[in-house]
Order: sequence, then C-alpha cells, then structure tokens
Amino acid sequence: MRSLPLPLALAARLAPVAVLATAGWALSSGSDTSPAAQDRTPPDTAHRSASAPATRPAMKTYAAAPAPCEALAGKTVTSLVPGAKAAGKEIPSTDTGVRRTCSWNALKGYDYRWLDVSFEVMQTDEAARKSYRERVADRGGGGAVPGLGDSAYSVVNLTTEDKQQTREGTVLVRAANALVMITYNGSDFESKKAPGTTEINKGAIKAAKEAVAALRHG
Repeated sequence: MRSLPLPLALAARLAPVAVLATAGWALSSGSDTSPAAQDRTPPDTAHRSASAPATRPAMKTYAAAPAPCEALAGKTVTSLVPGAKAAGKEIPSTDTGVRRTCSWNALKGYDYRWLDVSFEVMQTDEAARKSYRERVADRGGGGAVPGLGDSAYSVVNLTTEDKQQTREGTVLVRAANALVMITYNGSDFESKKAPGTTEINKGAIKAAKEAVAALRHG
C-alpha cells in the first residue's frame, strides 16, 4: 500500500512555536488547495484486490469414483448373474480416482450372463453433460429412464454371431459431474436364443439404480 502524505497538523507541530501564534495557523489547518495538493492522486482502492481471483472454482459434487465392486448388493448380483461370485472383479484403470469398473460373469448350465458397472467422475457438471449427450447419440433406439439421476437413458440391442444370439442392455446415467454406465447381456448356449428384451432392460435398470445410490453415499 502507498504511503499517505504527512498530515498537515503534524507538520504544523514541527514548526516553530512562534508560527503557531500567528493568524496563518488558522489558514494552514484548512484544506490544502495548492497546485501540489491538487495534483495528488488518491489511493486506488478499486484495484487493491486485482491479484485476487474474481471467482472461486466450482465445487465438484463427486470428487472420486466409488468402489464399483461394492456398488451392488450381493443378492442383486446373484439374481442378475446366476453362479457369479458377489465380490466381482475390478477392471484395471489408468486413474482409479476418475474411472472404475467392476465386472461379473458366469455360465450356469447353458445360460450365460455378463454385468459391468462403471463410474466416471469429471471436473464439471457441464463436462459430464457433454459426454452424456455424445454417448447417448452413439446408442440410438433407446429411451429416457425417468427419476434416475439428473438424466438417464436405456437401450437394448440384439446381435447374432454364428447363429448364437446375444441381447445386451446399456443404461447410462448422469448425476452432477459423474457418469454411471451399466452393461448387462446374456445368451443361452443350448437354444442359441437370447433372453428377452424386458428381462435384460429391467436387470440393467435395477443395477443402475443401486449404482447411483452407491455413488451418492460415497
């Protein structure tokens, strides 16, 4: 901060006592209208905090991805993937603070099921919105899932390879700055048929609801 000029009253006290007795003392105690005084520039208080940030960074609702293998109840896992171990297997990630995935799969008799639960945490809500819109655009034919996160989308597709059908459901959810993705598919290796659309879609949505709840509880 810039030093202020020496107060006139203090300067007067430093003058000889004889000067204080003159009429000039009364004049010197008033406003200083000299050219030098008029040229003085008052302290610039408007820019004292120019170096301080204008706004604080927005707080992230979710700072890190939760443990994905703990996102679903054991009974949910065993009902969706019969024969699978409830513990699941976490897929290696380059940054577990940002992206984490757990996978369950099992073959019981001739019925095969596969379930993935993924969490991805982004820096801002807007970044998550953009990614959500792009991913939904890449998966046409589905529809919105009301009441799940800030926005949610579900789609089911059927593929056939070497006469073997596989039906896969995907549910994508945005919750603030995080994305939750569920992938759930199944095949019957005896009949070569896939499980029904309703079964796969309902199973994927059930897993998505539990995963979003796990995200919110930390």
